Amino acid sequence: MPVNLSIKNVPDQVADELRKRARMNHRSLQGELMAILEGAVGQPMLSVREAELRLRRLGYSTGEQATAWIREDRNAR
Repeated sequence: MPVNLSIKNVPDQVADELRKRARMNHRSLQGELMAILEGAVGQPMLSVREAELRLRRLGYSTGEQATAWIREDRNAR
C-alpha cells in the first residue's frame, strides 16, 4: 500500500530548483520527487570493473571489436 510523505519548510530556492528540474525532465513536481527518491534507494551504479566481472560470470567476453569502438568513441570527443 502506498504511503503519503510530506516535507515541511522547504526553502523557496530548493522548491524552485525542483520545479525547474521537473520541467526539464517533462514531469510534474511529484513525478520528479518520485524519480529522485527511487534513484536514491535503487541499485547503485556499477563501476566498469564490477560490470566487467558480472558479464564474465555470465559468459560474455570483450573482444577486439569492442576495444576499437571505445577508441573510436574517445577519438570523436
